[in-house]
Amino acid sequence: MAAQNGVAGVPCPSCDTTNPPGRRFCRRCATPLDPAARPDPLPWWRTVWPFRRRVRASSGRAVRFLVVLTVVAALCVGGFLLLPAGRALFEDTRDKLGKAKPVTPVDVRASAELPRHPATNTTDGLNNHYWGAPGEDASVTYTFRRPFRLVDLIITNGPSSSPQEYARQARALQFDLEVTTADGERHRKKLTLSDKPGPQTIPTGISRVTTVRLVLRQATGLGPGRHLALAEVEFFQRS
Repeated sequence: MAAQNGVAGVPCPSCDTTNPPGRRFCRRCATPLDPAARPDPLPWWRTVWPFRRRVRASSGRAVRFLVVLTVVAALCVGGFLLLPAGRALFEDTRDKLGKAKPVTPVDVRASAELPRHPATNTTDGLNNHYWGAPGEDASVTYTFRRPFRLVDLIITNGPSSSPQEYARQARALQFDLEVTTADGERHRKKLTLSDKPGPQTIPTGISRVTTVRLVLRQATGLGPGRHLALAEVEFFQRS
């Protein structure tokens, strides 16, 4: 063992100064006395939280990485769903993947209806019974027992789905749709129907629906002794 200045110990690899046993740094130039014990520098990506902790081999590094990755992914998904566009896209995807089933209103009220042609005919499941309205601007309101996700609205216009009976009465080719949700919010949309017999589907995609109101617009075929006819209105919710 080299000795310098009367001190026995390890010589400094840099300045050759002898240091007492047990010292970690040179007493003269502060050079580490055991450079082989220094750990290798961390890669750049390990200097960013939460990866900057040094870990021993086989100490759960992969598990921690997966946990952190899962948390980050969950935060990203949660943040995305908090945005209105994100929620709408999520619900629309569920609508397409799910199966729709019919839902029946518990109350049907019209602003006007002709004798023997009440508005309740639009929900009786028969497409040869119809609601008869005297003219444009007449409305019908459907109320539901509990809020639901309205996926589709199917309208069968005219007095019947039969081509021979369809033109027997006048039809409204446009409707004002007003949907009210459980929190009081109202969604409004103008619907344009083709002047043809049979059901026509209108995708909606509105959540927590409590009432649906239809206002008849743009009548065709209306004249003396004729009135507006609406055969059936069907509502479908996500199962």
